[in-house]
Amino acid sequence: MTNVPTSNDENGKRKEPELPDPAHHDLEEYSGGSIKAHHGTIPVWLLVVYFVLFAWALYYAYRYWGGLGPGRV
Repeated sequence: MTNVPTSNDENGKRKEPELPDPAHHDLEEYSGGSIKAHHGTIPVWLLVVYFVLFAWALYYAYRYWGGLGPGRV
């Protein structure tokens, strides 16, 4: 039978997980802090751009799908 430890500490007390700093919990740093990213919401103007591009793609696909195409006579 294997000997399985029942605790994480020598004194028999279980270590509690450390809580993250609430002021910086959503900030992530990359490349030694030169790139910083955080979790947030998408700006409204970007959602509008996505919608316009999607609508344009649907129009383009409907208007130019099939047909002769370039180089065909």
